Amino acid sequence: MSRFLNCVKSARPSAFKTIWWLAKIMTLVSFVIMLLQYLGVIEWISYWMTPLFSHFGLPGEAALAYVSGYFVNCYSAIAVMTTLDLGTRAATILSVMVLCSHNMFVETTVQHKTGSSVARIVAIRTLSAFILAWVLNKIMPGSFETSSISDNVQEKLTFVAMLNDWFFRTLKNVIIMTVLVYLLTVLQKILTEYGIIEYISRFLKPVMIFFGLSPRTAFLWLVSNTLGLAYGAGIMIEEAEKGETTKEENDLLNHHIGISHSNLEDLLLFAAVGGAYLWMLLSRWAMSWILVWERRLENYLRR
Repeated sequence: MSRFLNCVKSARPSAFKTIWWLAKIMTLVSFVIMLLQYLGVIEWISYWMTPLFSHFGLPGEAALAYVSGYFVNCYSAIAVMTTLDLGTRAATILSVMVLCSHNMFVETTVQHKTGSSVARIVAIRTLSAFILAWVLNKIMPGSFETSSISDNVQEKLTFVAMLNDWFFRTLKNVIIMTVLVYLLTVLQKILTEYGIIEYISRFLKPVMIFFGLSPRTAFLWLVSNTLGLAYGAGIMIEEAEKGETTKEENDLLNHHIGISHSNLEDLLLFAAVGGAYLWMLLSRWAMSWILVWERRLENYLRR
């Protein structure tokens, strides 16, 4: 019990730091989006971007969330998504795009340090986002949503009314994210404290073989799927520098986790704003499977 309580206590600093940062990002981004909606900028962006994003089953203003996630992180994309009236289908497709290619600068640096080409990682993550969005638009049930502009904008509410709506909408989303982040941080501490991550990694050999990965990368695969690339960067770089895995093995792993990582926290956060969990998970697993086996074939032909 004392070890469990220590996990709960030790999770507070990092969890609250993340929560505070997340709250600031969500509040700032959602407020800016609200202003852009009031000024009509969102409608203008939607008009010009809809022809492109309609191929992916998304309205034009979804581009704001994707670009925000691409250059910043999932949290900033979620902040934008909370200001849009996306149905489950559109939210899932947009979430998959962001999950494939987000926080590009930081995460690509981590993957470069663990053995992969920057240009290649950026290319496969970006292309995978659009390919998966196109495929999901073809196979997911439902139809294209022509507009995700909120009813408040369409009704041309006064600024005070929009501000009031923004405040309560943002407060609700911050509370949800706060609870999720804290509980997930405690869970990660418990998994580490009791050695559960290392224990589970011993039984991942069949999974690694299926995905075309070396069993020796099982621990790094587990870290990336629980902590993510940004949060798990220190552990991943440290493990790679130990030399227990080859550069080629790390590169194959990066082709997988570049598309599919942080499948605990990020997926739950996107599910909280409307995404369908299994669609987000299985579609990215399928793409990462293709990428790894293509890379293995490429390496074989080169040799």
